[in-house]
Amino acid sequence: MAKEPVPGRVKTRLTPPFTPVQAAAVAEAAIADTLTAVRGLPDHPGVGPVRAVLVLDGAAGPWLRAPIDMLPQATGPFDARLAAAFDAVTGPALLIGMDTPQVSPALLAKACDLLTRHDAVFGPAADGGWWALGLRRPDGGLLRGVATSRPDTGRRQRDRLDQAALRIATLPTLRDVDTAADADAVTRLAPHGRFAATVRAIRTGAAPTAGAAPAAGRTTTLASR
Repeated sequence: MAKEPVPGRVKTRLTPPFTPVQAAAVAEAAIADTLTAVRGLPDHPGVGPVRAVLVLDGAAGPWLRAPIDMLPQATGPFDARLAAAFDAVTGPALLIGMDTPQVSPALLAKACDLLTRHDAVFGPAADGGWWALGLRRPDGGLLRGVATSRPDTGRRQRDRLDQAALRIATLPTLRDVDTAADADAVTRLAPHGRFAATVRAIRTGAAPTAGAAPAAGRTTTLASR
């Protein structure tokens, strides 16, 4: 699930110091690196067939440079849109956001492996939210009503999974990119991707580059807050 990288609509907390155009370039680069990680997942040892699905708020454009299965995001609050993404698929599903472009195929492979032995996998975010949620049996009801974009969103979502008596595996905590400080920190963590190159170009006054690359094959949904 991702939001179309339109200036003024995405990564607004990066502005200032970034301009709306620069913030959109950062968002586009984050989507590109996330999709690159997903694209590498099927080739990772021990990972079975993977189907990648981009659940998009907006329209695909030149920024999406390779084909990928797509679904439109539902309307309504973000918890309802996340829930609808799970309800739209069958079989084990892993939902991740584009706010963690440092994610790697190895980490996604670990999540998929854990999902074969657990009812759910949960990836907490450093800001109190979450960056990944996997369900062996997708059920949007496990997300509806959980308030998002709060410091306790992750705890509330984890509590909802616990209340459903699910066997849960916990993934490493990752840092979301919401602010310029986050962007700089993630650039240091993952210095070789398109995201890092875009942030460095902005910081040095060079024109940022942008573009996206997707994936193919079990169900992985991608989401942006």
